[in-house]
Amino acid sequence: MKLLLDENISYRVVALLTESFPCSEQVRRLGLLGKTDRLIWEYARQHDFIIVTHDEDFIELSTLYGAPPKVLLLRVGNLPTAALATLLRQHQATIVAELAPDTDTHCLTLYGERR
Repeated sequence: MKLLLDENISYRVVALLTESFPCSEQVRRLGLLGKTDRLIWEYARQHDFIIVTHDEDFIELSTLYGAPPKVLLLRVGNLPTAALATLLRQHQATIVAELAPDTDTHCLTLYGERR
């Protein structure tokens, strides 16, 4: 399962997720920084990514267009890079189970401790 981290999530998280979520990326690393949510949505759809974001606009796109891509909405505040990576790894089983291609879930909200 590949994650595409939105621009509001540090590109440094990608390196910390290589074992849990191989081939994950971040929009900055793909040259998509500053691009529209719709363009990022389309890129994620074409390349089999799950969008990871703090931005509710992707939930609206999911409602409008359905999946793929699926969306992981983070409700965790501004966590340090390592703490966010740890949170994603801790919830890997839930993320994989809920957002697998064969599930009906289009969006999953992940809550965590705010710092």
